[in-house]
Amino acid sequence: MTTTGAHQDAAGTPARGMWWWGRRRGAVLDIVLAVVSALECGLEGVRFAGEASLPVPVGVLFGLVVGSVLLVRRRWPITVVLVSIAITPAEMGFLMGIVGLYSLAASEVPRRITAALAGMSTVAVFIVTVVRLRQDVAQADVDQQDFDPSGWYVPVVSLFMTLGLNAPPVLFGLYIGARRRLMESLRERADSLEQELSLLADRAEQRAQWARQEERTRIAREMHDVVAHRVSLMVVHAAALQAVALKDPQKAVRNAALVGDMGRQALTELREMLGVLREDAVPAPSVVPLAAVGLAAAAAAEAASEDGPCLDALESLVEQSRQAGVVVELVVLGEARAYGAEVERTAYRVVQEALTNVHKHAAGAKVVVRLAHREAEVAMQVENGPSDAAVADAHLPSGGNGLVGMRERVTRLGGVFVSGPTDAGGFRVSAVLPVGEERAA
Repeated sequence: MTTTGAHQDAAGTPARGMWWWGRRRGAVLDIVLAVVSALECGLEGVRFAGEASLPVPVGVLFGLVVGSVLLVRRRWPITVVLVSIAITPAEMGFLMGIVGLYSLAASEVPRRITAALAGMSTVAVFIVTVVRLRQDVAQADVDQQDFDPSGWYVPVVSLFMTLGLNAPPVLFGLYIGARRRLMESLRERADSLEQELSLLADRAEQRAQWARQEERTRIAREMHDVVAHRVSLMVVHAAALQAVALKDPQKAVRNAALVGDMGRQALTELREMLGVLREDAVPAPSVVPLAAVGLAAAAAAEAASEDGPCLDALESLVEQSRQAGVVVELVVLGEARAYGAEVERTAYRVVQEALTNVHKHAAGAKVVVRLAHREAEVAMQVENGPSDAAVADAHLPSGGNGLVGMRERVTRLGGVFVSGPTDAGGFRVSAVLPVGEERAA
């Protein structure tokens, strides 16, 4: 016997056969069982016709028709069991009763209906068995005068015979049905887990792409700050060197030395950043696994934690601009203290980029750099006056990303960034960065 095919499609088996059979071998098995059951009932119909005083062909035809009902056991198991119960008094359908009960128990029929039909079949078989056994005992008592069975013999033997016929197919059918439902549940859970893993992989790929994009943006900002500031100072010094080369050779030599120092510093910083890129570079796989999120996030965090310029180097930064001929005043308010590396690096870059913009757009202007240490924040402001027409412009190119980069840096840390022209014709850049305990060094 096999499981009923009522839900083969739900179990994942493609419906390739005809009618309600999911598989060809299921159809073949049911046809064979129906033929065997029809032959059995047909042979038993001969005896039934004799006992019911019916023509033998009628009894045989009745048996063949009734036995062939087993063909629909997968589609209508209740019908098969009801027919087997109906023909129980005729003592027909032995195979159909067993297979019908098994198919009913293994199907998706509600358990209360299965219990009711199994109970009806058991009662019918028990009654017929008791009647037939009493007849046999009575006949044996007539043939053998010394045969005297006690009163419990017939019901006990009938009960054991009934349970032996009905209990095994019902129990086995219940086991097969429960096992099939368990397999379907496990298959559904596997499909659900596969879908969840697919969604997680998609999200991991998106997060990895986001992390890579964030890292590219951060590195682009760092390279812009380094190259723009250093090269701007180099251009300014080169212009001054060109102006004083013939008039003041000693000053020209100092300017040339400064240009060389700044070029070497710019190359050193660029080389360090390129080294980080080479070390952290991880080839992007064609399919991003779940571990890609951790790798990308770790790379971004490691790169973000690299030591960079801090507020201690602010005086040196201002001095470089002074050496380039710009009048810069540095004002520090409050008690200086150490902050988180990211806060100090952002504050330094804001001042650096603001000074770079002064070199580009306000040649000869006076600049005031203010740094305020407050209880829960650090504020910086770079304000320059109008440019001096007497000072030659170095004609430095501008990419238009300086203010955008500063705003992104400050807002990413939850700060406030404001920039704009002043009433005196100059320009002001202001930024405030929050400094909580979690950001403290």
